[in-house]
Amino acid sequence: MSEMFETYQPSAELKALDRLVGTWAVTGGAEGTVRYEWMPGGFFLFQHVELAQSGRPVRGLEVIGNLRPFGEPVGADVVSRFYSSTGSTLDYVYELTGDKLTIWGGAKGSPAYYEGTFSADGATVTGGWVYPGGGGYASSMTRI
Repeated sequence: MSEMFETYQPSAELKALDRLVGTWAVTGGAEGTVRYEWMPGGFFLFQHVELAQSGRPVRGLEVIGNLRPFGEPVGADVVSRFYSSTGSTLDYVYELTGDKLTIWGGAKGSPAYYEGTFSADGATVTGGWVYPGGGGYASSMTRI
């Protein structure tokens, strides 16, 4: 039981995602806005999603952080689960190295991923989603 109350800090990999905090206009294969904010304590980053993709609304909440299952050590990867207003859930792994943001669909190293690059001023992230078999689409975010 004492491990539940151990003091630890959010991982450096999670804290690096602070660059995402704020509201962004999304363009490309999906259009709309996303907003990132920290849960108090800084252990989880929320993404509020209001997009349209292929004429269909995509609404939901994503919770991003390091897993820490009961009685286990903190996981190394920054993972997330997206909860959609349609009832589906999607899992991702986030990695920010320098100015390059990679979001894998499912497990790290997945053939489905987003890769984008922050501009020097941090006001845009330009990139795209890649899907197995050559699919995907361009997707960029601009801070608003």
